[in-house]
Amino acid sequence: MTQPVPMTELWRGPMLESLHLGHAVICDDSGQIVRSWGDPNAVIYPRSSAKMIQALPLITSGAAAKYGLGSEHLALACASHNGAAIHTERVTAWLDHLGLSEPDLRCGPQEPADMAARDGLILADDTPCQIHNNCSGKHCGFVTLAQHMGAGPEYIEIDHPVQQACLSAFEEATGEDSPCYGIDGCSAPNFATSLVGLARSMAWFASAGDRSDRASDAAQQLTAAMMKHPELVAGETRACTELMRAMNGRAAIKTGAEAVFVAIIPEKKMGVALKITDGATRASECAIAAILVSLGVLEADHPATRKFMNATQYSRRGLECGVIRPAPGFPG
Repeated sequence: MTQPVPMTELWRGPMLESLHLGHAVICDDSGQIVRSWGDPNAVIYPRSSAKMIQALPLITSGAAAKYGLGSEHLALACASHNGAAIHTERVTAWLDHLGLSEPDLRCGPQEPADMAARDGLILADDTPCQIHNNCSGKHCGFVTLAQHMGAGPEYIEIDHPVQQACLSAFEEATGEDSPCYGIDGCSAPNFATSLVGLARSMAWFASAGDRSDRASDAAQQLTAAMMKHPELVAGETRACTELMRAMNGRAAIKTGAEAVFVAIIPEKKMGVALKITDGATRASECAIAAILVSLGVLEADHPATRKFMNATQYSRRGLECGVIRPAPGFPG
């Protein structure tokens, strides 16, 4: 089957109000498909779900060791954070450690998703800056690598050594040549791949403990950092943070814009990738939760799970009015 399949439904009262279709793949440590829905060969932009791949050269180059980066730095390099104080303070300190500052980033300013941070800016009559950008941790990784390489400041250009290192890591992890790239919301290149390629890369991360090469060691460090610091990878109320906490170190998961989601499951040496075709994040959150439950690494009745899967919808007066749930037969 090459057409997207029903994955998430929104019911309001007795009627199906919305239906979200998508593609999903689970791969094992050999890179083979364990299970798929829709078209595993659908070519997508992984968007921010690929940040852990983009962070590999930060470690394999020796830059992380040279600058004394710890697990919090690595988690931030993989993050799409809320711009809360726990994120921005650490990003600022990272830049200070490099002898750099906010203008050295190339991700652009973004209003923080964290309400306290947003209100603080308003009360101070201040405006958001690049440190508030949800990708500022990834960009700190980029500038760290650029400084280590002695490369120029325009690290987001496609021919810059930083982006060429990211492309090499991306193609090695996915096992595919990327057919093209697009410019992400943070202005950096985002390399396209098939959904099975993305799932294969996550399985490569998940099975990294079976190998002893430098890239696999880097993959283990990044996975461990994400699971150790879920609050840095996203933030309070976010699916990445809440579901990783619920799984208590059994899996690392990461969202990407336009309803992409991936999972690294070391205990099963499996990787998961999914894409909801209409770009609805609520649908991708429900779908990844459903797959994780089906694989036995997430409890179906955990309070965090129930926020995103089989999640009751309420009116503004607090009346129960609907539910977001997996489509019948998915994941099966």
